[in-house]
Amino acid sequence: MPKATAIVNARVFDGTRLRDWTSVRFADGIITDCATSPTVQDGDEVIDAEGGTILPGLIDSHIHLVPGALAQGLTFGVTTALDMFSQADVMAVAKQQAGARSDVADVRSAGIGATAPGGHPSMMYASFPTVTGPEQAERFVADRVAEGSDYLKIFGPSGTTGPWTMPSLDLDTITALTKAAHSRGLVVVAHINSTAGVGEVVSAGIDVIAHVPMDGELDKALAERIAEARIAVGPTLATIENVLGEPGGTAALGDPRLAGTLGDAQVRRSTSGTSARRGHGMPPYSRAEENVGRLIDAGVTILAGTDAPNPGTVFGASLHRELELLGRCGMTPAQALTAATAAPARVFNLADRGHTAPGQRADLILVSGDPLTDITATRAIERIWRAGVPCDRRAFVADASEAEELDAFDARVAKVVAAVRERRYGFDPTKAG
Repeated sequence: MPKATAIVNARVFDGTRLRDWTSVRFADGIITDCATSPTVQDGDEVIDAEGGTILPGLIDSHIHLVPGALAQGLTFGVTTALDMFSQADVMAVAKQQAGARSDVADVRSAGIGATAPGGHPSMMYASFPTVTGPEQAERFVADRVAEGSDYLKIFGPSGTTGPWTMPSLDLDTITALTKAAHSRGLVVVAHINSTAGVGEVVSAGIDVIAHVPMDGELDKALAERIAEARIAVGPTLATIENVLGEPGGTAALGDPRLAGTLGDAQVRRSTSGTSARRGHGMPPYSRAEENVGRLIDAGVTILAGTDAPNPGTVFGASLHRELELLGRCGMTPAQALTAATAAPARVFNLADRGHTAPGQRADLILVSGDPLTDITATRAIERIWRAGVPCDRRAFVADASEAEELDAFDARVAKVVAAVRERRYGFDPTKAG
């Protein structure tokens, strides 16, 4: 085995901008040198990039762990995944795998999120602890820290009232949870699905909003409040477009640059059940992109995340679709790449990654094109290194237990969607004759 690897004849994106470097060298899992001339030393493995682009390993800032998630994500360049809800045992197994294996992405996790009894996502998981008021905040957060959670997920107010709304935490409880988490050094992520809910929670001190609201226009004043509060937003457009019945995700996953590394079962899963959701009183997908555009214009930090494995998404592959969608919202290719590298690394305090620079983990991707001019060039992956170890990009094939768990996740999502529609319309409009 060579003691180090040197990549030459490359463009180099450092996490925020294209540098004038043409060579990157790494050894023992750490980047040792970036330079305008070859960094090769005696005994190095030398890789000629042939004008391709080196990127930091991608960070998917919103997934949910199921068996196989980390292996599949890595095959598409996701070297770090941020899990936004898992039971403690699932989280522990994933972390153990990430610590012991080089063929899976690294992972951080919220573990169990804070929600009200009967609130989202209680229909998707076996019983788990809930919160009834501010007085329970300290204990809830302490228990999550003891289980190994790296940050706190909160399911915030719906911002609406009516027979269709599910129970949710009030602002006092969210504020107490946030203070308790911050006192322990935890970042706080709030799941919010309405513009009114976003308006309520901005003052609670949270750090990240998960999902862009699409029930109404997110006006300029609210976008500016989010920016002033230094709250980052992870829109998860790759899932939202599927939820609203758009076919874009299917088209993206049919891109030969992605499809060649997808197993047949994943192709079938990514194309099933999305178009049937179009219409039926649901908002247009364009509203989601318009709202993200207002956030971008206001200077809000945007984080690229997929919410995989929601139906229509594939771990890793869908992050490349998310980058394309962020570009449609007004981000430059460099800004979109930052949303999947340096930005989540900064927001989630991952100081050793997200950048191509000496001293950083050698989480790197080499692509054959120039994603600084065409963001979809991130799909033309030539090589991936996870902490300096090359990734074998064979198509992921779920084993029987992994396939069973993916099917179970889809069933849980369908149950939630049907329940929300039943509450709102008195029936599921997608099944109306």
